[in-house]
Amino acid sequence: MTGKKELAVAALRNGTVIDHIPSDVLFKAVRILGIESLGTAVTIGNNLESGKLGKKGIIKVADVEFDQATLDRIALLAPTAVVNTIRDYNVVEKHPVTLPDTITDIVRCANPKCITNNEPMATRFHVVSREPVTIRCHYCNHTVSGDKAQLH
Repeated sequence: MTGKKELAVAALRNGTVIDHIPSDVLFKAVRILGIESLGTAVTIGNNLESGKLGKKGIIKVADVEFDQATLDRIALLAPTAVVNTIRDYNVVEKHPVTLPDTITDIVRCANPKCITNNEPMATRFHVVSREPVTIRCHYCNHTVSGDKAQLH
């Protein structure tokens, strides 16, 4: 015994690890990923020590690779997140999430008078700032921070 205490979490054979998620938005990220309805193994860590964030969250999902649209939604509330794709126990791809310049049909406009809330049409937001994330409605110019955005 070395005197160290370790938490043993099984390595992923195949799947996705999303790391560096701010702890205060971790469970929003869980909802976006739809993890509660998956039938595969999931590991969620919260309030883990992070030199970069102070406290961070991590999500490990076996046998699932998320599409770009889903990762765009994660980028909106957790722009510091890093996605690792695992195959045969090896990281085959590692990249930060990236927020596109235009966000279409992901966020609901909070302005009740916006046309998108009164007509059947897709919402469209432009990224005004990436740090902190701030987006503006294309139609009514309403702005909102990424962590406060109402996701569809």
